[in-house]
Amino acid sequence: MARHVYACPLRWADMDAYGHINNVVFLRYLEEARIDFLFRPDKDFQQGSVVARHEIDYKRQLVHRHKPVSIELWVTKIRAASFTIEYEVKDPEQVYVRASTVIVPFDFEAQRPRRITAEEREFLEEYADDGQASDGRKEAVAA
Repeated sequence: MARHVYACPLRWADMDAYGHINNVVFLRYLEEARIDFLFRPDKDFQQGSVVARHEIDYKRQLVHRHKPVSIELWVTKIRAASFTIEYEVKDPEQVYVRASTVIVPFDFEAQRPRRITAEEREFLEEYADDGQASDGRKEAVAA
């Protein structure tokens, strides 16, 4: 099992009046990590995909700084026409956010969801995990 790691830059405009990264900005951070993961020259979802659901658990405030924050992501569920990505936004010593996103492959030309291709499934399986958090505890994974 591999995890994809994205070094996410923090921008001055991302912080709120208290100097913390605004909670709503984390959705954009997850999007950046997901795009970095899915749209690579060697393996990608060129046919398209859409987000069906996000869940975010805010664990600790992230204070604005010049150093990037790490976003680790992995795949926890692969179904016929959807898959789930789990994330941790973190530094080595602490987790700021745990999140998940349900992705649906989509045929934009036909304007409808589509099934995951064999090549896409093979790629996703390289990053499949049973939901084990980096701190060693088992995450609850809804059916």
